[in-house]
Amino acid sequence: MICEIVKQFIEQHGLLDAEYQYLVGVSGGADSVALLLLLHEMGYAVEAAHCNFKLRGEESDRDEGFVMSLCEAHQIPLHIIHFDTRTYAQIHKVSIEMAARELRYSYFEQLRQDIGAADICVAHHQDDNVETILLNMVRGTGIHGLTGMRPHQGHILRPLLSVSRQQIIDWLASRGQDYVTDSSNLKADVWRNKLRLNVIPQLLDITPQASQNILKTAQLLNESAKVCDKAVDDALGRATDGHALSISRLLEEASPLVVLFAWLEPHGFSSATIQQIERQLHKPSTGSYWQSATHEVCIDRDRLLLQERGTGRPELVIPETGTYIYEADTKVRVSISDAPAISRQPFCLTVDADKVCFPLRLRPVVQGDRFVPLGMKKGSRLVSDFLTDCKLSLFARRRQLLLSDASGRTVWLPGLRPDERFRINNDTCRMLKVELETDTPLNGDHLS
Repeated sequence: MICEIVKQFIEQHGLLDAEYQYLVGVSGGADSVALLLLLHEMGYAVEAAHCNFKLRGEESDRDEGFVMSLCEAHQIPLHIIHFDTRTYAQIHKVSIEMAARELRYSYFEQLRQDIGAADICVAHHQDDNVETILLNMVRGTGIHGLTGMRPHQGHILRPLLSVSRQQIIDWLASRGQDYVTDSSNLKADVWRNKLRLNVIPQLLDITPQASQNILKTAQLLNESAKVCDKAVDDALGRATDGHALSISRLLEEASPLVVLFAWLEPHGFSSATIQQIERQLHKPSTGSYWQSATHEVCIDRDRLLLQERGTGRPELVIPETGTYIYEADTKVRVSISDAPAISRQPFCLTVDADKVCFPLRLRPVVQGDRFVPLGMKKGSRLVSDFLTDCKLSLFARRRQLLLSDASGRTVWLPGLRPDERFRINNDTCRMLKVELETDTPLNGDHLS
């Protein structure tokens, strides 16, 4: 009996609790209708949510009307929302299928929070799971993509993963319960429909146990994935120091590519990009650089450095002495005194005040900046060359700040070196002191 199978599955995975309220996504199709009625009859506190994507004209409105009647008949609270799915897809440059998915799950999550529901129940079943596994295989995936859907993923619950589509249809028929059919699911146009309508029937012709065998394989792969995840976590522990990834240590692992994928994929790097990076590591070239939508990674000698992409550092104009705020978490204290005392602290500048002209400017280094490093007696140097000699990574060089005066002369590279032209000597009468205090490193490498 389907009720007992679903109940055991819920208990086995600890999916629902009678003490909490749950939101159920209901399209009006057989799967979601069965899910709603099963949970309702099991005594769980449920509310239904229906999305009208306005994609199938009268049929979309028919589905909405059906769900309204269903919930009214069983006295189940219902929430309905309408979407202009085509416009959303055009604006966000995604497929209609992806647009509907994004809109649906975004709405479900917001509604879950609004009504205080614990989780969101969706009606994916065994056949959906088989399609997902095959779809991931066709697209190209790692081991986790072949393990299929999870019963519990974030706030999404899938109580029907223990039963097949046919079992659902048979249960509804035994109750005389009607449902609606989405005509778009009957067209072999998108990938999932092609698998459902064309590929899987051919696999079942080869062996009637094809779907069950695919699910058994997924279960075995899920167990294998646990072993793989443990090995990858151990490898990352050996190769990373919480700051960067050691290339030489990574290459000692059994599969550097798998370890690198685990490190970079959560930050939006594609499989193709990760493979390109892995190939480059066998002949590392300092300065090699890649980026995802949110992060960037570069090679720095024997290290791979990862950081969140920024929008560039701002410029702070300092018109006079006082305390200023730079990038929200950095204080800049500027003072002048009559008692010269040279500081040796990397983020405290002490120079001859009468050689410096206000306003001062604290800004990132730009191409062409020059200065006279303290101790240099003749000529000047490009700041970029000096930073390279200091063996700073690409990211550290980008974050390096420079303090200049009203004449545009470099006064100081905070954390590295002041300019020789402003040094304190026996003729100095007044001292300019600039102190930088921050919770975030002002230069150096950063792992996000």
